[in-house]
Amino acid sequence: MDEEYDVIVLGTGLTECILSGIMSVNGKKVLHMDRNPYYGGESSSITPLEELYKRFNLGDSSPESMGRGRDWNVDLIPKFLMANGQLVKMLLYTEVTRYLDFKVVEGSFVYKGGKIYKVPSTETEALASNLMGMFEKRRFRKFLVFVANFDEKDPKTFEGVDPKTTTMRDVYKKFDLGQDVIDFTGHALALYRTDDYLDAPCLDTINRIKLYSESLARYGKSPYLYPLYGLGELPQGFARLSAIYGGTYMLNKPVDEIVMEGGRVIGVKSEGEVARCKQVICDPSYIQDRVRKAGQVIRVICILSHPIKNTNDANSCQIIIPQNQVNRNSDIYVCMISYAHNVAAQGKYTAIVSTTVETSDPEAEIEPALELLEPIDQKFVAISDLYEPIDDGTESQIFTSRSYDATTHFETTCNDIKDIYKCMTGSDFDFENMKRKQNDVFGEDEQ
Repeated sequence: MDEEYDVIVLGTGLTECILSGIMSVNGKKVLHMDRNPYYGGESSSITPLEELYKRFNLGDSSPESMGRGRDWNVDLIPKFLMANGQLVKMLLYTEVTRYLDFKVVEGSFVYKGGKIYKVPSTETEALASNLMGMFEKRRFRKFLVFVANFDEKDPKTFEGVDPKTTTMRDVYKKFDLGQDVIDFTGHALALYRTDDYLDAPCLDTINRIKLYSESLARYGKSPYLYPLYGLGELPQGFARLSAIYGGTYMLNKPVDEIVMEGGRVIGVKSEGEVARCKQVICDPSYIQDRVRKAGQVIRVICILSHPIKNTNDANSCQIIIPQNQVNRNSDIYVCMISYAHNVAAQGKYTAIVSTTVETSDPEAEIEPALELLEPIDQKFVAISDLYEPIDDGTESQIFTSRSYDATTHFETTCNDIKDIYKCMTGSDFDFENMKRKQNDVFGEDEQ
């Protein structure tokens, strides 16, 4: 432990593991510590099921009706991967994909007037959807064609829209789209949690809808992927990458203090020993005095013995409840996976409801989502504080990640990784930096 490192990473959440993998691939000497005996920090998957019951103070064992405890891997933070998104790109470039298997999530649904409908995202689906009337469908189809052809480098595709100044509200007006269509476009395709985006320039929204449809085009059923055995596999895959490149891992290692000198970090003290370093990456729980609270998220893990109604018996799906539909400021999300993903006992389903907390009674806020899941065998309710760093770390050289937000995919997490990378290295993040060197040994027999 008494050695000098380039970077010490505290916590094995996904953000930390990806950064430690990138730093190791780029030749940095990395020490990675976690006070917990398991990988994943906030973003781990809990197994066996008894551990989940203990964690939520519901007794030391799970009922027999839940099957074998070892068959369960329950994510604490529900998220899917966009098939064409940044995290998949990171997995492909680092070849961490060889340690994981993915399944396509079977469907994406949106809530309207108390019912759920499949999200139309291709022209054919749009024309067949019950969400819209006949004329609305034609206008929506025109809008989708406009988005698909839009290229910010080619003004001929703009059709009178200026990507940097025209607001999204004006784009919707231009295509004469009604409120319901605006709701599901902004929330179920562009995946915004609130309506703030309406008055911002439209380029970001257009790119988000493109990401959705390009992700959908890859596999057809939905734009989302999910790893077999749960999301806890993701940080472990990147940890393995870091270890292959010489990263040192220590689990179950308490952190006594982060040692500073003249306002800069010089090392980390654990169990009386100090490991020296030039930079530290950590999650907010390791450095409470350098983060501020930025809100709360409620997540309710629900175990079911049946698929969700009106989803064509899908064994995995996402449901988005746009805020307008339930008089809120932010959307409510449901991510559902099941025994088909090796995360639950045979015939069991796990649905996780999440949203940003807006009132003093968070459980009442998610009631509309829980009604869709009835009957529920068991609920586990967690209300978590969201933290963000108070500075970018360039002075102290301590780089703190943000808490995982209520979004249902990893795009915001990847943006955080890119921001931290830029602050640490002074240069923009480039996926090429993640490529494995051709002559490395993959930690397997096949060379």
